[in-house]
Amino acid sequence: MIRFDRFRYTYPGASQPALADVTFAVEQGELVLVTGLSGAGKSTLLRCINGLVPHFSGGQVGGVIAVAGHDPVAEGPAVLSQIVGFVFQDPESQFVVDEVADEIAFALENAAVPRPEMRARVEAVLEMMGLTPLRRRRIDTLSGGEKQRVAIAAALALRPQILLLDEPTSQLDPRASEEVLQALVRLNRQLGLTILLSEHRLERVLPYVDRMVHLPGPGQPPQAGPPRSVLRHVDPLPPLVALGRALAWEPLPLSVEEGRPFAERALQDCQVRRASSPAVLGDLEPILKVENLSFAFAGPVVLQGVNLVVRRGELAALMGRNGAGKTTLLRCIVGLLQPQEGEIALAGRSIWGRETAEVCRQAAYLPQEPDSLLFADTVAEELWVTLRNHGLQAQPPIHPHALLDRLGLQAVRAAYPRDLSVGQRQRVALGAVTVTAPRLLLLDEPTRGMDYAAKESLLALLREWRAEGMGVLLVTHDVELVAQAADRVIVLEQGRVVADGPPAEVLTADADFAPQVARLFPACGWLTAAEALARLTPPAARPIQSSAEGDAA
Repeated sequence: MIRFDRFRYTYPGASQPALADVTFAVEQGELVLVTGLSGAGKSTLLRCINGLVPHFSGGQVGGVIAVAGHDPVAEGPAVLSQIVGFVFQDPESQFVVDEVADEIAFALENAAVPRPEMRARVEAVLEMMGLTPLRRRRIDTLSGGEKQRVAIAAALALRPQILLLDEPTSQLDPRASEEVLQALVRLNRQLGLTILLSEHRLERVLPYVDRMVHLPGPGQPPQAGPPRSVLRHVDPLPPLVALGRALAWEPLPLSVEEGRPFAERALQDCQVRRASSPAVLGDLEPILKVENLSFAFAGPVVLQGVNLVVRRGELAALMGRNGAGKTTLLRCIVGLLQPQEGEIALAGRSIWGRETAEVCRQAAYLPQEPDSLLFADTVAEELWVTLRNHGLQAQPPIHPHALLDRLGLQAVRAAYPRDLSVGQRQRVALGAVTVTAPRLLLLDEPTRGMDYAAKESLLALLREWRAEGMGVLLVTHDVELVAQAADRVIVLEQGRVVADGPPAEVLTADADFAPQVARLFPACGWLTAAEALARLTPPAARPIQSSAEGDAA
């Protein structure tokens, strides 16, 4: 269905190729995962398949690419769009009309699909993607995850032979992510739809894929093959796979279900130490206090009686399903939205009556969409713009050069920010809002588009700032990130706080938010692979066979 043969692509003006010596094939009906570091060329690879590269990007192409008997380089997206559906990293970039059902119908109208069939297709994909209750909602009122599901539904309505998805679960809560992946698996298994998706949260996708294509870095040839084979040569890894490799579990488990027999045997063979009690943070000075906060748009109530505190030197994670009100809460805190009732105080002072710019000197806000903060011609200039706006360019609290080093952006300091990958743009925007060294940092899905290594770098930076006294309120669907980083977890459900406590308690109380290690060892209180390895004393001395493998023997 898809064939690359020594394919090579270089962007205009680039000193090295974005893709080099790409050789692999995808059979009809395969579900293929494309992985790699941020900026390694995953999005570029997908865009080559439907002809967006090089027809919209320009640049130099070499080698061969064939898609369902067509040449994307010669024929371009006008022809390939009839065969290949595409869902972008940023769903808003592909929306055309205002309402959910109309957006899904738009491409069908352009393709002259008869009206009765059009209605049937729209209803089918609305049901498939869990969007039926939102059919008449305006797209600009949806959460980021809801917008992503609308984009996927619009691509599926055309019934393509090949579906390409660029980070399809990056804005979805764990349950919505599972629903989307299950829908994709049904399409793949029942209809024979060929699917390629790029993803950084491998723990979500690995159980479903037939093959894996890993891009080590710009210009380096990919590794392609069965997931277990490729994962033996890839670092860093999802917690389950990292644990399996460290304990020599064979065959390497790709899902918690596959890992449970190994975990049970490991607990039998080892003297287990339980997790220690979490540190008490109640004595620390509150930086943010939200009391009885309620907010509603023209119709629906979004927040109802919300109470929460973030303390000096604390990293609090705010979790919940798509549409629970997490982003709305952050916008209220910085004054972008005006609540109907309640109180918000920063460092003991109410925000009411204060300009948003003044509030943001104390509370830096990184929204879901990094492009909304990017205006300058270079990455370095983005940070200097913030300093100039606050009158701090003469004596920066954090020098931009040092912050770019911390964020792993020094190599692209002279690049145009909007030409970077989503993960890189996210880090540029993070630098732009934190270069003033604020007392409180509000992060809305900051790891969207980030690989595991970039997440580790971000966590290291947040820990440094936390040690210096900064408070952090982190909105995320990434349960593995929360397991590693959070001092406290707050869960919103339908606009209300339904849980607030230590990660070991909150993350294990709801299966949707439980990290992989907690599901593997439910009675131990462990959340991360590092905790499990440290407390399995001694680790298993020999490879552990799964029960299925033992039965076969």
